[in-house]
Amino acid sequence: MTPPSAGQPNRLVSLFEQQGQSPWLDNLRRGWITSGELDRWVADGIRGLTSNPAIFQKAIDGSADYDNQFGELVRGGATTETAYWNLVTSDIEGALAALRPVYDSSGGADGFVSVEVDPALARDTEGTTKAARELHELIAQPNLMVKIPGTAEGLASIRQMIAEGRSINVTLIFSVPRYREVMEAYIAGLEAAVDTGAEDLSHISSVASFFISRTDTEVDRPNRQQERTARSTNALLQAASELIVEGGFDSLTFAAIGERVARGRIPSLIIGMIYFTLAGLGF
Repeated sequence: MTPPSAGQPNRLVSLFEQQGQSPWLDNLRRGWITSGELDRWVADGIRGLTSNPAIFQKAIDGSADYDNQFGELVRGGATTETAYWNLVTSDIEGALAALRPVYDSSGGADGFVSVEVDPALARDTEGTTKAARELHELIAQPNLMVKIPGTAEGLASIRQMIAEGRSINVTLIFSVPRYREVMEAYIAGLEAAVDTGAEDLSHISSVASFFISRTDTEVDRPNRQQERTARSTNALLQAASELIVEGGFDSLTFAAIGERVARGRIPSLIIGMIYFTLAGLGF
C-alpha cells in the first residue's frame, strides 16, 4: 500500500474538500514513520490515524524494525509488557508528530492519532479509567486520542475522561442503543467539566467509532447473502444518523461555552468515525 502517485486523482483530498469526510488510516508500523511514508500519506490527504493491539502485534511480528529497541529494553530489565508499551509509545509519538501540522492547520478539528487501552480492561471501569489517564499523561500531546471500548463498563470511563478534558475515541460500538449511551456519557462528561469550572471545552475533540467493518468483511466474502448484509449495514447507519438528528443531541447544547461543533454539525464525538479501506478507494 503506497500513497497516490503524482498526477492521479486524489480521492482522499476529495473526500475532505467535497464531502466533508476526514479519512483516517486504520494501521501503523514503524517503517512508515522512519521511511517518511506516513508523511507522504498525510501530504496526500490522510487526516487521522488509529491503532490497536492487533495492529501493533502484526507490525512487531512482521518486521525487524522493533528488534533493537526491544532488545535494549529487555536487557535493561524491562518486562515484556513494559517493553511492548515502550514500542507502542514510540510509534504513537512518531505518528503524532506527522499529523501535528493537520491538527494545527485545522484548529484542532483533525490530525488525531488513537492508541487503545489494554483490551483486557474492557469489563473493568476503574482499570480503563486509570489506563486512559496514564496514557494521556505519558504521551501528553494535544492530538492524542485514547481509545476506550464502548462496553457497558466503559461508559463511566468515557464520562470521566471527557469531564477531565481528555480526548477519547470510543471503539467497539455495534448497536444503536449503545451508541445512544455513548452519546449520553459524552454529554454528561461535558456537563461535569462545566460543573467543575471549565469555561472552554473546545479542546475536547472525541469521536465514536461505529463498527461497520465486520459487516463489510461479510459482504466481501463470496457465497454470503451480500445484498441482505449490505441492506443491514445501511439500515444500521441510517438508524444511527436518525438518532443523532432526532434524539436531541443538537449542536447548540454547548455552543455558548465553546464546545467544538465539527464542521457545523453535532459535537465531535457524536459524528461517528468511519475508517476507510484504502483499497476500496483505488489505492
